[in-house]
Amino acid sequence: MTGPTAPRRIAHLDMDAFFASVELLEHPELRGLPVVVGGRRASVPAPGGALPKLKHYVGRGVATTATYEARALGVRSGMGLMKAAALAPEAILLPAHFEAYSRVSRAFKAAVAELAPCIEDRGIDEIYIDLTELPGESRELALRLKAAVRETTGLTCSIGITPNKLLSKLASELQKPDGITILGLEDISSRIWPLPCSAVNGIGPKASAKLEGLGIRTIGELAAAAPAWLVEHFGGSYGVWMYEAAHGRDERPVTTFREPKSISRETTFERDLHPRQDREALTRILLDLCERLAQDLARKNCLTGCVGIKLRFEDFSTITRDHTLALPVASAEALRDAARACLRRVLLDRRIRLLGLRAGALVRPGDAPPAPSESDNSTREPGLFGL
Repeated sequence: MTGPTAPRRIAHLDMDAFFASVELLEHPELRGLPVVVGGRRASVPAPGGALPKLKHYVGRGVATTATYEARALGVRSGMGLMKAAALAPEAILLPAHFEAYSRVSRAFKAAVAELAPCIEDRGIDEIYIDLTELPGESRELALRLKAAVRETTGLTCSIGITPNKLLSKLASELQKPDGITILGLEDISSRIWPLPCSAVNGIGPKASAKLEGLGIRTIGELAAAAPAWLVEHFGGSYGVWMYEAAHGRDERPVTTFREPKSISRETTFERDLHPRQDREALTRILLDLCERLAQDLARKNCLTGCVGIKLRFEDFSTITRDHTLALPVASAEALRDAARACLRRVLLDRRIRLLGLRAGALVRPGDAPPAPSESDNSTREPGLFGL
């Protein structure tokens, strides 16, 4: 006879203030101070060559992340830097270094994989780990994982361990930074239900606002709502999911590999750029996006069969254009040529505030014909935006 199935133990490991923590490895003298990461090198000057402060910033960049000291002053990821400067004018402002973040991300995931190989990668700073089959108590395993991450990167992380992914993501936030939270289903009413509905991954700002308008503010109040009432207000699938989530039910497995559907890169400019007057600057930006997207494709061992551009104009209107390729490609040069084909279909007569590039219809090299030769007949014009 087959024995009973062991109860699941799913961990969510979340790096603490990841981007800011990586920056502090280079600037240990800033530990304990409010630090905000965002903007660009050229956009954050400071008198006398000192590290810039938020009060010196002028532009419309956003905060990529902030240390917990800056968060205590009200600064949040995604907040405009000008707004952040009003809240924390003396906070240090550092530009983002995404190459360093990617390097440290790979390092901490490799360290975890040595101890617990069943990992689902959820982004640059977080992973799910299936601990069900590993020997040892949950707290012991969490301590070993945290020690491996710290030894490899010098950084701290927070870990939540529960019977499923939904609860573990909630749990990892409860004792940040550098925390361990272990919950069972019996802890839902005391530890999860008092939290706001927005704490649940999948209940965004719009749904949260609608719930609040209906008199539901906490997860416990959501759990007490009738399923039929939720379906009436939020639709069949989403209403049922909300009810199940509020009760801590989630049967999703830890997925060790997820086939990417698309990869994109985009950048918002510090000032609006005109397609003609700022042609050289726009060309440099687009070529940089092509290089970075090509690197992303190489890291994921993918080719793209469809390249798209995204343009947001000064009036915040946004357009996209896609170009389907005869054969999948992966080089920066091929991405550039596809982007040029997209741009030919856009009336470029307004200032631009955001430019994005997307690689879709991804395939593996073994599943596609060979990519076309890089020696093509396209005209290599000095300015892509001079079309």
